[in-house]
Amino acid sequence: MTSYLDKSMPEVWQAARAWSTVVAEAALESGLSVQETEFIKVRASQLNACAYCLDLHSREARKAGIPQQKLDMLSDWRDAELYDERERAVLAIAEAATRLPLTEDSRADLAGARAVLGESAYVAAEWMAVAINTFNRISILSQHRVSARDAAGRLVN
Repeated sequence: MTSYLDKSMPEVWQAARAWSTVVAEAALESGLSVQETEFIKVRASQLNACAYCLDLHSREARKAGIPQQKLDMLSDWRDAELYDERERAVLAIAEAATRLPLTEDSRADLAGARAVLGESAYVAAEWMAVAINTFNRISILSQHRVSARDAAGRLVN
């Protein structure tokens, strides 16, 4: 029997959504772009194998203007030369925050990301990673399903 966390305790779900909204607003105010926040969400969702969030945030990333090629190559971003310095920084943060505990390599990645982004955007990216990791876990534990869509993104019966 599936227990949807969002349906089982709606007051907690609403608080989580409100918190996520505050995180997203603070991220934009701190200098992250919508594209950078979506890179964090998609990469963490890939690493967590959260199909629902991966589907949702891949669509949101395309709406935000991230080219399909960058989404297609995201799992190999370290070797692909498609990503600029800031994109690489937020992707490193997404990976470090998702693949805990921190390792020597992830600590080095975080130090490099802080140098690229500056303190405010760096901290905002960490909060964004914490938020999407929280929502990945909610969706996975709730066993949220992905609905089929056509090429235009419309739901298919």
